[in-house]
Amino acid sequence: MSNGRNAKRLLIVDDEPAIVHMLDGYFRMQGYETVCAHAAQEALAAVNDAVAHDRSIDLALLDVNMPGMDGFELCRRLREALSCPIIFLTARIENTDQLDGFAAGADDYVLKPFSLDVLGGRVRAHLAREERRSVEVRERSTRVFSNITIDFAKRTVTVASATAAASDISGSMGEPGSTPSPTPLDLTRTEFDIIALLSKNPGRVYDRTQIYERVWNWDATGDPAIVREHVRRIRNKFAAAGVGDDVIETVWGVGYRWVAR
Repeated sequence: MSNGRNAKRLLIVDDEPAIVHMLDGYFRMQGYETVCAHAAQEALAAVNDAVAHDRSIDLALLDVNMPGMDGFELCRRLREALSCPIIFLTARIENTDQLDGFAAGADDYVLKPFSLDVLGGRVRAHLAREERRSVEVRERSTRVFSNITIDFAKRTVTVASATAAASDISGSMGEPGSTPSPTPLDLTRTEFDIIALLSKNPGRVYDRTQIYERVWNWDATGDPAIVREHVRRIRNKFAAAGVGDDVIETVWGVGYRWVAR
């Protein structure tokens, strides 16, 4: 990776100056551009400035334990402006912390103390996945399953409720010729990736380890049981939009498959 106009830009946020200095030096030596902050508000200001000047943030590295606004809340705030991968750097190892992080919109955890080379490998893996996604965008494809529309290029899932769809067909409700307004699902990056994987291969059963490896894109070093929590959240969001719980089927003792048609 070389410096210049095509260099990837990383956001580094940690309240420990020594860690920021270390990461800044390492990633600059690897050819990245960096934006550094020592607190959440400083990070938000840096991102706002980048957005205002049309400068991309390609990946963010966030500490969890910071005074004032912690990494989880910062992650939620960043997700309002950024779609890039977000990696937490933390000494926390409890499952509840990991679930909180994924719910906030994070893509990965790296535990302190960490190897710079291992962290660098994780960063490269995430950025490579983003490059592959950009190819998917250029290829642009959409799939429709009954009242569910998935746009893989725009990374959106919209739902026309069964009631609205039925009324549109019968013409018994609403203005003549009117169509039901689809409801967009508010999905995290990881939730969309799971939907994309399963829906591109309807009927195929994936076990939790396979989903973990495909979505996170490396040999599973974390807990594939995290997949169960993500699937639960996806089902809840479909249910809230008026879709039944039969979109993703659990194959007991094996895994999950997409069954919507």
